[in-house]
Amino acid sequence: MTTALDPLDYRRVVGRFATGVTVVSTTLGGEHHAMTCSSFASVSLDPVLVLFCAEKVARFHDSVLATGTWGVSVLAVEQAVLSEHFAHRGRDLGRQFDGVQYVVGEHTGAALLHGSLATLECRTVSTTDGGDHTVVLGEVLGLGLPDPHGRPLLFFEGRYGTFSD
Repeated sequence: MTTALDPLDYRRVVGRFATGVTVVSTTLGGEHHAMTCSSFASVSLDPVLVLFCAEKVARFHDSVLATGTWGVSVLAVEQAVLSEHFAHRGRDLGRQFDGVQYVVGEHTGAALLHGSLATLECRTVSTTDGGDHTVVLGEVLGLGLPDPHGRPLLFFEGRYGTFSD
């Protein structure tokens, strides 16, 4: 028998793992959808695969599963405001890209954020139940390095930061 873990203790412990910050996006019915995501990872070089986790109650979840294609924008330190924007629950979906500079990915039609360190375009190859999230595994269809010299936006203990030399 296992002892139930305190969710706050768990959150404090995993918060000690510094992560990069991404915005994952998809396009459904001509409308762009996006969410901030720090649960993104490279999986395989052959074939080239990545994954991210989408919270099942998030509006983005059903959209990305329906489309089967998505983009990833790896955020630079200057993009913390975009991270906060796309993490905000209840934002107006019809206006969420107002004032946000992006390009439309040629492989997926997903919005890829201007000024990002890197971008990927992906096609879902499988999904797996991950408790209150769905783990989405994708084949990488396209890559970009919009700002190859920028500094990454990092997330650690509930705060944003970056590397210092």
